[in-house]
Order: sequence, then C-alpha cells, then structure tokens
Amino acid sequence: MNAATGMARVARAQDWYSSVQHADGITQIGETHIHVFYRCNIWHVRGRDRSLLFDSGLGVVSLSEQFPWLQATPLLAVASHSHFDHIGCHHEFPHRACHCAEAHILAQPTRDATVANRFAKLAMFERLPPEGFDEDRYCVQPAPATQLLAQDDIIDLGDRHFQVLHVPGHSPGSLALWEAATGTLLAGDAVYDGELVDDLYHSQHDEYIDTMRRLRELPVRVVHAGHYPSFGADRYRALIDDYLRGWRAPGCPLDAPTPANAAGAAPKPA
Repeated sequence: MNAATGMARVARAQDWYSSVQHADGITQIGETHIHVFYRCNIWHVRGRDRSLLFDSGLGVVSLSEQFPWLQATPLLAVASHSHFDHIGCHHEFPHRACHCAEAHILAQPTRDATVANRFAKLAMFERLPPEGFDEDRYCVQPAPATQLLAQDDIIDLGDRHFQVLHVPGHSPGSLALWEAATGTLLAGDAVYDGELVDDLYHSQHDEYIDTMRRLRELPVRVVHAGHYPSFGADRYRALIDDYLRGWRAPGCPLDAPTPANAAGAAPKPA
C-alpha cells in the first residue's frame, strides 16, 4: 500500500503483465494495472530466424525476466517512437532500432523528451508496481539504438517481412510496421481506437494529416495499435476519416459526430 495515496501495490512482479496470442501468430503483452489510456500494447512476432518486439512498455517491471521466451531467438526491439510508455524496457535487449529522428532520445531519455514529465503520474495506475512508483524520480533508462530505420526498410524475420513506414505527426520519428502478405499493421501511436494525441511538444499536425492520408490507402486487414484493442479495416478507415474531417482538433472522436460538432471542430475535452 502506498501510504500517501492509499493505492495498493501488485504483490508479485509475475502479476504485472498479461499476454494474449492472436490468431495471426502475434503476441500482445500488456501492463494490466495501468489505466487503458496510458497502457502501451507491446507486440511480439516470432520469426523463423529472429523475432520482433515492437515497443517495451513503462519499464517499472522487467519485461525480459517475466517473459524469458523473448530471448528464445535473436530479437530486434523496435521503438514505435520514444515516449516513456513505449521504451521503458528497451535497455534490456541488445539489438534496438528506431527512426533517426528520435535516436537521440533513446540514447538520452530525459523526462521532458519522453513526455514523462507530463504523463508519468500516479494517476496512470489502477494498482502500483511491486516496487511502488515515484513520479518525481521516474525516468527511462538509456537504450541507444544499434540500428536506425527509415521509410521502406524491411525487417526480415526469415518467414515474415515487415516494411517500415515513417508516420510522423504524433512525434517526428513515429514508425509503423506493415506486413503486406497478411494485411497486418503494427500501428504504434499513429492510429488507435481512442483519442489520438497530437499536441505534444514535438507533434506536427500537418504531418499527421499527411500520415493519415497515406495510411488510409493501405489494404489493411487487422491493426495492432499502440493502445486499446486491435481492430479491422472498417474501423481503421473510420478512425482515419474522423481525424481528417477534423471533428475535434486536436484529437480523434471516440463516438460518431453529433449535429453540434459535425460541421466543425469542438474543444478538446480536459
């Protein structure tokens, strides 16, 4: 129990994460005691020759210790972008990749640069991690990239191949990974089924609009995003269309537009 907040702690590190294997052979790992808005989806794809880890969570409980099978094959840990909730355990993996625009943040992940100063608060948690959480001292450990990724690079797992998509807007170096053979998009924070964040210190609204227009052309079958549940093609296009219509700026509405906001942007909720 945290004496200051009265918030209970998770008793064991083993209880911090959950994992679900999807039908497409991709495993979703989540930190189940974080409120859903802040809860990063961690995606693992096991390949014949090596595996892919897309994002690594908050870093308050070791990911590699809880899932030793992550090290069963050579693994490339890719950062969809450099915000604290996506790169917290990257330092645990020797092979790390990101876009060059945010490599300096992975190498020196300050609280300001990773937006931890804005979002890494006790209010994120439903229950605290076993060791507790000090929002004033929390910071991500450095994890310098060993590989830089750019638009149209291919991540080759042997039997699966992901095309790197540079999708700036949420952040300058945001990445998504596209597997054309299966119609699978690992979207990071470019598009997910919740309120999109485009008002950070390095967000670019115009770039986000261009990103959304490009993403809409993909023949997507399933989207595994950085937050919230996975979804299919119809929801994918609806979310992008909502954003492009500007029913709410900044952000993307969770609900269908009402007559009051269909004609223009409404204020962003607090």
